[in-house]
Amino acid sequence: MSLIKSISGIRGTIGGAVGEGLNPLDIVKFTSAYATFIKRTCGENKKIVVGRDARISGEMVKNVVCGTLMGMGFDVVNIGLASTPTTELAVTMEGAAGGIIITASHNPRHWNALKLLNNDGEFLNASEAGEVLRIAEAEDFSFAEVDCLGHYREDNSFNQRHVELVLGLDLVDVEAIRNAHFRVAFDSVNSVGGVILPMLLQQLGVEKITPLYADPTGDFQHNPEPLEKNLSDIMSLMSKGEHDVAFVVDPDVDRLAFIQEDGKMYGEEYTLVTVADYILKHTPGNTCSNLSSTRALRDVTEKYGKQYNAAAVGEVNVVAKMKETGAVIGGEGNGGVIYPAAHYGRDALVGIALFLSHLAHEGKSVSQLRKSYPEYHIAKNRIDLEPTTDVDAILLKVKEMYSGQAGVAVNDIDGVKIDFPDKWVHLRKSNTEPIIRVYSEAQTAQAADQIGKEIMNVVYSMK
Repeated sequence: MSLIKSISGIRGTIGGAVGEGLNPLDIVKFTSAYATFIKRTCGENKKIVVGRDARISGEMVKNVVCGTLMGMGFDVVNIGLASTPTTELAVTMEGAAGGIIITASHNPRHWNALKLLNNDGEFLNASEAGEVLRIAEAEDFSFAEVDCLGHYREDNSFNQRHVELVLGLDLVDVEAIRNAHFRVAFDSVNSVGGVILPMLLQQLGVEKITPLYADPTGDFQHNPEPLEKNLSDIMSLMSKGEHDVAFVVDPDVDRLAFIQEDGKMYGEEYTLVTVADYILKHTPGNTCSNLSSTRALRDVTEKYGKQYNAAAVGEVNVVAKMKETGAVIGGEGNGGVIYPAAHYGRDALVGIALFLSHLAHEGKSVSQLRKSYPEYHIAKNRIDLEPTTDVDAILLKVKEMYSGQAGVAVNDIDGVKIDFPDKWVHLRKSNTEPIIRVYSEAQTAQAADQIGKEIMNVVYSMK
């Protein structure tokens, strides 16, 4: 059993003793702490939106969350089966004080989690989330008296309202998409993508829609993380040559991957790169991604004479940097597209609509479009350490070793990133285990793995 309490929320496996898994008592404690934080920061606004993905445990967790919020004196708007971006939008559409998304994102079926939103429908920052954790640990909350209990209502309109928002974006060209007669498949791993993606694709005018694993049972047919090793079924379907593109989303629909018409992976790092190319062509401006994302976004941005900026890993950090630098598009290399014209959250629906608009305008196949972007490859490794190892001291030594070298830039806003002229390596300590994550990128897979392991050997020599 696992229970992880962090600044990104509470997540864990279902079942087990108190403190050992995501069980009703821990859900009550954390939800109560969040409600207390919202009460102290939002004053009289007592409305909270709750949405969930289709996990088997979702109904149980939702009932506990909603009942607890009512017991804390909050009015609950339950929007039912809804994606993470749909729930984010529902917070602002409802004028709510916050929201709770019940989803463990790409984690396997026996996991679930609570993700916490502020009144802008954005994730709490580190300081705010830390305060929620403090309140939970201290049990610094009290429940409402009988005359002050909250109310409950259900509103299932937000999936359609989300689709309408996407359709209304200036750069979503529904007419061009309809005229392109696209044939599209999608894999939504038996979660909420199976509810909302058909609605989006139909209203975009896609001519042929082929769903795979679209029944929102929560019984995932494969590992739900949208990586190549998990997507053999949709890749096999695409290899038959009967579709133009396939879209793959994770259980809460904030990550997006493409499969080409020939059945090959487009590359999740290039989801954001491709959408950014389309946005920058029509709306020149700055871009942003996290430090572990591909350099191709920087290259595309500079092609348009604009500035690329890197943020610490984590959606909340990317959003903060986007606001600071006035980025017109940003996100994360795991297939997360953040388009401020829609909202400040990763949104696969926005990514799909913009990608199809771009594809319709370019008149190319998906594989041809992919070849038009700079070629990079990312390698992902890890360094296992003893629990007592001083990871910060190791990262400091790596930073000092490479700082000042000609042609090398070192960034330490999130671990240490070493930028060479033609490649980079990013080392970050894990928040949950005694390891250092090592991501590296170069123009070939072999070169990326090689430079990553060279830096790993430097670390091993320090242990």
